[in-house]
Amino acid sequence: MLVAFVAPFLQPNTLRYVRALSDIEGVRLALLSCDTADRLAAVAPDLLGRVRMVRVARSLDAQAMADAVRLLPERPGRLLGMLEQLQLPLAEARAALGIPGMGPAAALAFRDKDRMKQVLAAAGLPVARHRRLESLDAGRDAAAALGFPLILKPVAGVGSRSTFRISDDDDLRAALAHLQPSPSRPVQVEEFVVGVERTLEMVFVDGRPVWWSGTRYHPSPLRVLENRWMQYTVTLPAEPCAPWTAFAPTAAAALQALGLRTGLAHMEWFETPDGRFVIGEVGARPPGVNIMPLMSQAFDTDMVDAWCRLMVCGTWPSPERVRAAGSAFFRGQGRGQRVVAVRGIAEAHEAVGALVVDRKLPQVGQAPTTSYTGEGWAIVSAPSTREVTSALGTLVRTVRVDLG
Repeated sequence: MLVAFVAPFLQPNTLRYVRALSDIEGVRLALLSCDTADRLAAVAPDLLGRVRMVRVARSLDAQAMADAVRLLPERPGRLLGMLEQLQLPLAEARAALGIPGMGPAAALAFRDKDRMKQVLAAAGLPVARHRRLESLDAGRDAAAALGFPLILKPVAGVGSRSTFRISDDDDLRAALAHLQPSPSRPVQVEEFVVGVERTLEMVFVDGRPVWWSGTRYHPSPLRVLENRWMQYTVTLPAEPCAPWTAFAPTAAAALQALGLRTGLAHMEWFETPDGRFVIGEVGARPPGVNIMPLMSQAFDTDMVDAWCRLMVCGTWPSPERVRAAGSAFFRGQGRGQRVVAVRGIAEAHEAVGALVVDRKLPQVGQAPTTSYTGEGWAIVSAPSTREVTSALGTLVRTVRVDLG
């Protein structure tokens, strides 16, 4: 089978998927990218001769993507990409070319937050009260109807970027001025849900759930977004325990309502103080914030390879948990344009180094990232959830990244 994979830029994480796809027996891989073959030779010379490079100047544009696919000697059996922003144009290009896979209607239900919540609410599933905003006046009307506190965010946002917590009229005016809602740039407003925020990752094959996992954020992504200095953790427990086990049927019903047939979905959800579950965001693609490597550790399975085989062959290994895993994220503190000091590495290594299985440490001199993942991270794994939780706490308390 010829498989086309869209990778706007040849980043290290993206190249892991390229390698995994090219390793599948019987797959001939075409790589659609804004980058060139020279760039591939520079960053991944081992892939030269294993993939066919096709340049696409606008990799997030469905028409440009379809035009690039038409340059191939035959129609691909699959057209794939792992980034959130790619999912809708990929679906539109598949429909234009007659390639199997998720179509535009399902992709839009996952990508458009307002449509997503409409679909889920119509299916009787728990979501926050919400409105779609296409003007400043609509924002003020929605605030009057829903009441404070609120959350404002782009309808087609990614993660928690450009997300605002709204406590009063002043916050509302500032957020609306920043987001400038319009028919071409709609904004989602919804009630602020108080509760513990978790994720649930679930695999569907032919419209049926076959496997799931889940993590907890500490603190929540919104608090991290609001406090650029705040270091945080993501934990995957060693056992399929409550409340994930109680929420899993709701997650499966939500994915069926949204139209997932075969794929891996990433769902963020809340457990409120009174024990209710509320669905937050859902993406039909591999999760970020190191959840893929966390699942690889916890289930002793290469999850990148598993996802690639799922999307190409429709198979999933359904691995069992063997340990807990977690990631600590190190974020720069202070003001400045570069990292001037990284403190506590030796102390952290002495305390929990035996549990660290992977890391990307901040380096003095590097520019601070614009991503909420921060300037560096470490992944730990251990037989028990308590060991992982303790190690993550030690890491975020001990390691400090100074900007100046």
